[in-house]
Amino acid sequence: MSDLIKLLSDAVANQIAAGEVIQRPASVIKELVENAIDSGATEVQISIKDAGKTSIQIIDNGCGMSPTDARMSFERHATSKISKAEDLFAIKTMGFRGEALASVAAIAAVELKTKVNGEDLGTHICISGSEVISQEPVACQKGSNFIIKNLFYNVPARRKFLKSDRAEYRHILTELHRIVLTNSEIAFTFVANDNPVFQLKPENLRQRIISIFGKSINRNLINVNTQTSIAEITGFIAKPERTKKSTGEQFFFVNNRYMYHPYFRKAISMAYDKLIPEGEHPSFFIYFTVDPANIDINIHPTKTEIKFEDEQAIFQILNAAVKESLGKFNIVPGLDFEENITRDAHLTSKTSFKAPNIPINPDYNPFDNSMEHKYQHDKVPDNWESLYDAGKEKTADDFFLPQENMAKQTSFFTNDNTEKNIFFQLKNKYILTSGKSGLILINQKRAHERILFEKFLKLLETRKGVVQKTLFPVIYQPSPNERAVLYELMGELNNIGFEIVLLGSDKFEIRGVPADLTDIDPQKTVEQMIYVLGEISGSVELVLHQKIALSLAKTAAFKIGKQLQEQEMQDLFYRLMSCANHNHTVEGKKILEIISIDEIERKLN
Repeated sequence: MSDLIKLLSDAVANQIAAGEVIQRPASVIKELVENAIDSGATEVQISIKDAGKTSIQIIDNGCGMSPTDARMSFERHATSKISKAEDLFAIKTMGFRGEALASVAAIAAVELKTKVNGEDLGTHICISGSEVISQEPVACQKGSNFIIKNLFYNVPARRKFLKSDRAEYRHILTELHRIVLTNSEIAFTFVANDNPVFQLKPENLRQRIISIFGKSINRNLINVNTQTSIAEITGFIAKPERTKKSTGEQFFFVNNRYMYHPYFRKAISMAYDKLIPEGEHPSFFIYFTVDPANIDINIHPTKTEIKFEDEQAIFQILNAAVKESLGKFNIVPGLDFEENITRDAHLTSKTSFKAPNIPINPDYNPFDNSMEHKYQHDKVPDNWESLYDAGKEKTADDFFLPQENMAKQTSFFTNDNTEKNIFFQLKNKYILTSGKSGLILINQKRAHERILFEKFLKLLETRKGVVQKTLFPVIYQPSPNERAVLYELMGELNNIGFEIVLLGSDKFEIRGVPADLTDIDPQKTVEQMIYVLGEISGSVELVLHQKIALSLAKTAAFKIGKQLQEQEMQDLFYRLMSCANHNHTVEGKKILEIISIDEIERKLN
């Protein structure tokens, strides 16, 4: 029997490693920008085309590499960061494994120009699919200039499963936010398809947050600062009024490295308990400084999951620090004893009080007819019965309302057209009413979503949305991520009744909303729509119009727990019955359920 086990070639081994380290264009940018930071760069330029699928260019003014180092940097496990196993427990650099460049070169065409400070010439090296095509001297600037082209060209299965340009662009922005927020002393420039997205100069942390997420966040930032023997915690949290549907403004950093930590996120959520609505998320930018020997950052290839030695203690410290900051700024609500009741009263030791005087008649006798003239009530006319004579010749059909005529056309109602349907609300979530076959149970939020979806979809197709001008236009400065989505959707939103105008390069003015949604918060609605669009893009295969209609329907629909009057429930039911599909939502979830009379009788036997 011949031997079966053999060593993989370097090209195959590098592609396997690339599967762990390089998942999408954002992964390439993360690794190369971190290398630029480790090289001592003070300026980093990032440029992409087609969300990084066509090309990625990273230019830095760091220390650069010699010709030998430039060639060695593309070998697996070649690194200048560590030399022995003990170094893994005292890591202070962003990268250290020596896998990034080897992984990138395995699945793309890579071109590098680099020069060490003080040298006359640098080196120019071209690699494609782990194979060195050429290396020669070149005149270039100090630092490194990487150009990555045709990502995953030799792994078509990986390229096929990349998301849309908008989705991949969102991932790139997320990675860049994580990097620039922990390196505020470094200047960053980001250009997408030749359009500048942001140009950040060296600044303090607060100003860096404002530069990324807009000036509106400035008035909502609260400082967090606590020092213990276990960890130092600094940064900012946002006031409860600045909440988001997504967790896009939640950042943890440890020793200037971004980390994902659900356990610590829970500590902050607990501090905001009962201060923010359910389903909303607070914004925070928290920085931990701990002894590198007390954490392990080598448990995941992307180095975003980090294990702490004193995790439970840090949880308690973080929770207390956030509560303290909220308390210092009087965010936590105090008890209200109606202090303004006596605010204008000047009380002294000589102040006297008089009981209120209530006029009464102690001699009044309700059974004494002689006192009737003193307490005269309006008398009922003697001919009151004649008021009903006009209706004696009419039948029940003369009194049907339009929605009742609609009800007669549905199979849910009884054959007896004179029977009136009574609507009940259960737990402010479900609507109950009787039908021909039994009891009808309706999820009110899903029903409202279906009604609004079909309405907005029709408006998008006909482009006949009616605008209701807002009394005071709203200036909206979205984050770069939100701005990219809004650029794409602004025309369609204006077709259904919004009036959104671009002011400058990064601001929008919301001047009007759809006429049926006048009671909404314009900015909050647009933010939630952007969030919902991002959520449904990967789960429901819908065309753009359907996605917009669904996102707006989800945003504007009744919230769970909304109390409805009987007339509102009745109106919702008849509008649902007029929908093209009143049984299921766009995502296939049930809207209503009919519990038959037979089933009810079986349960009660």
